[in-house]
Amino acid sequence: MSATWRKQAACRGIDADVFYPVSDDDAGAAKAICSQCAVRETCLEWALANREREGIWGGATERERRRIHRQRRKSA
Repeated sequence: MSATWRKQAACRGIDADVFYPVSDDDAGAAKAICSQCAVRETCLEWALANREREGIWGGATERERRRIHRQRRKSA
């Protein structure tokens, strides 16, 4: 998957620290930005495919992405 989707991301130009909160409870600002993003699903799929371990990607925390992986394995 090409990374050209990143050029369309709502987070482009925003301080990256917003997307690396100290805890999941502090992820609200990043999730709000992601919720308005045209490429949110592509971003999330990229993070899942690349096993991104930190940060908010496609509106999902690391914990949420692990849950998605588990759910997909169960249904496969």
